[in-house]
Amino acid sequence: MAKTKKVPGRHGKASAARQKTKAITAPRARKTAKPRKPTAARAKAPAERAAPVTRARPFVKWAGGKRQLLREIARHAPKTFGTYHEPFLGGGAVFFSLPLGTRARLSDVNERLIRTYQGIQSDVDGVIALLKSYPHDRDFFEEMRQREIDGCSDVEVAAWFIYLNKTGFNGLYRVNSKNRFNVPFGRYKNVRYVKEANLRACAEALKTAVIKHQDFSSALKHVVPDDFVYLDPPYVPLSTTSNFTSYTAVGFTGADQERLRDAVRDLKRRGAHILLSNSSSAASLYDDRSVFETIRVLASRPVNSKGDGRGKIAELLIK
Repeated sequence: MAKTKKVPGRHGKASAARQKTKAITAPRARKTAKPRKPTAARAKAPAERAAPVTRARPFVKWAGGKRQLLREIARHAPKTFGTYHEPFLGGGAVFFSLPLGTRARLSDVNERLIRTYQGIQSDVDGVIALLKSYPHDRDFFEEMRQREIDGCSDVEVAAWFIYLNKTGFNGLYRVNSKNRFNVPFGRYKNVRYVKEANLRACAEALKTAVIKHQDFSSALKHVVPDDFVYLDPPYVPLSTTSNFTSYTAVGFTGADQERLRDAVRDLKRRGAHILLSNSSSAASLYDDRSVFETIRVLASRPVNSKGDGRGKIAELLIK
């Protein structure tokens, strides 16, 4: 009796070969299916689908925000790492672009900004409720601007910060030497400062983050080998007239820039993954080719009081 030749099953080599080929060959034309009458179950299906997940984005507009450079930053970021550290948090664009559940340590010297993040992390419902109660008009803006906010809860600080940032001129957050918010009212016809879905998405992303008000030198003490550190300090000014008025009452000096460079050098020697943003004027600080690699990128300047001052400008990514 002749033996029957076995045909490779669905888990055999022939099937695997077909599966690999499928990924690189053009799909065959599908047969046209006959239309079927909709059933009650099919009719209900669209309504039962889950709502699309909102991707977290920065909830404040921030001078020097990095949303426009996320692709470039992603190209030079490590594929895998331990904990993510961002000691100049600002708008948090890079953090919010990371996969949900990323372990992170986030910090900044701007205490009100950090308390805003903490308010969203701990009670986003309370922040949203307060924002919904705030009217968009000049008188209320002036009242909020003069408010002694530092003695209030994190939720109140968060709502105050977001409201002033979204309704103030050009989306700036700026304070004077007395730590008083000094941005004038913005003349916007349509301004949205209650983006509920995004605020909830941000709160979800922040669940795995430790958020601290501290200087970068204190923050970097927690970095261990294989961690990823992204640093976006106040930039070295391009000229003596281009230095942005500080978003803290203290400022960031040339000595601070040198202190930061030395800290970055130490972190690299300890085996951490480093990526730092700065202006082209910082090139001389990081000119040691045996330690640093500099990549030139182009970025726009959307936060500027003059329209002709908004354009493409060269910046540096340093690793």
